[in-house]
Amino acid sequence: MLEFWVGALALSLLLYVLLDGFDLGVGMLFPFAPDERSRRHLLASISPVWDGNETWLVVAATILFGAFPLIYSIAVSAFYLPVILMLLSLILRGVAFEFRYKAKPFMRRVWDMGFVGGSFVAPFVQGTLVGSFVVGLPIDGVHFVGGPFFWLHPLALACGVGMCIGNAMIAACWIIGKTTGDARAFGYRVLPGLAVALIIFLILALTISMSYKLQVLERWSQRPALMLLPVAALLAAVGMAWGWKTQRDHWMFPCGAVIFAAAFGTLAGSFLPYMVPFTITIEQAASPSSSLEFMFWGAGLIVMPLTLLYTATVYFIFRGRVTDADGYGGEDAEDVQLTANSSTGASAVADEARRG
Repeated sequence: MLEFWVGALALSLLLYVLLDGFDLGVGMLFPFAPDERSRRHLLASISPVWDGNETWLVVAATILFGAFPLIYSIAVSAFYLPVILMLLSLILRGVAFEFRYKAKPFMRRVWDMGFVGGSFVAPFVQGTLVGSFVVGLPIDGVHFVGGPFFWLHPLALACGVGMCIGNAMIAACWIIGKTTGDARAFGYRVLPGLAVALIIFLILALTISMSYKLQVLERWSQRPALMLLPVAALLAAVGMAWGWKTQRDHWMFPCGAVIFAAAFGTLAGSFLPYMVPFTITIEQAASPSSSLEFMFWGAGLIVMPLTLLYTATVYFIFRGRVTDADGYGGEDAEDVQLTANSSTGASAVADEARRG
């Protein structure tokens, strides 16, 4: 039963990082789109799925709370401020997403800033959390003993930047496969620069990691099978480059997904069997067997399969490319007003003609 919940947690985290990663990345690329029409296409490409993607964050947190309460308590104590910041940014982003197309031009710009800001802050914070776990948490027994800003150190901040770059890169892959015209061309245009930036980040992160003399680096020599995952990522990067050169639109996102999955698997494989690196093991963190079994018959047997089915169904139904008819939000607010004014003017002219 313990293995089931470890696998469910890993799957939930991977799906969240991958699926919410690309729609957060779309928000980061949003202000750089060439025009309002392209921005609407970007929003339309994620509008059916963005809120469902965030469901996997809730699922992962629920599994931690129920199956691994010790890790949940340590994580909440250690990352109270960044988690609150991440949640606030996700809330702001969601509100801005829904309100921007109903707003007048000035308020639309305000909502756009909220949407873009939330899209940058959330993955940056998530990256700093990953970097802090890699460095190690200050724990005495089972209690967190660090300060509220312990997570603000060079490697964590570098990981935050790297997470933003990675999300933007996979978002460019998503845009290429889901849009047409200027939006698609925009995805092709920004992808090479983001790929180069990600390579530079990986080199920088490895350099910083070596200066920390991290224990996680020793795992790669102890577990040579882990090197198969970076090799898979390298092959996916070559496939992405080939797809970019030959304009194979639907080849791009799967290659980006393999890169993300390989990075996730490398990190997880380096930590096992620890949940808090080199401090608390999976067995030490787990709830009693009776609790795990009780959760299985509800959350494990019903909720998880239904959530997976819902996710797969949404992506299947909304497969294909975004067109002008799918532009998120319909007409601009000022366009609606202009249309209304034109209609009113036309009616007035027609009345005058009838009276004449």
